[in-house]
Amino acid sequence: QVQLVESGGGLVQAGGSLRLSCAASGSIISVGVMGYYRQAPGKQRELVASITGIGSTTYADSVKGRFTVSRDNVKNTVYLQMNSLKPEDTAVYYCNADLSPWGRPRQNYWGQGTQVTVSS
Repeated sequence: QVQLVESGGGLVQAGGSLRLSCAASGSIISVGVMGYYRQAPGKQRELVASITGIGSTTYADSVKGRFTVSRDNVKNTVYLQMNSLKPEDTAVYYCNADLSPWGRPRQNYWGQGTQVTVSS
């Protein structure tokens, strides 16, 4: 079964750091763009950061200079290093990736989500 398995997250004080990880598992031929979205209560889900297979990155303006997205193409894993966290970063963070399962067309997958809470 192809899936994205997330880890990391938790509770941190403002100014602190957290690191999220997301691994694609199962029979996968290739992995395309990987990244993270987040959804705060009462708000729409928004892109936080993404990274292509060759390392091109995109960031939301609100996280530029504080968050860094990276990936390990051998482990099919994406990482989100979050520094200088603010209370407004509080949300459920969802991993997202384009995966090509063996014998099936490329599809977009979501992780189960992980809670990040930043206290003031």
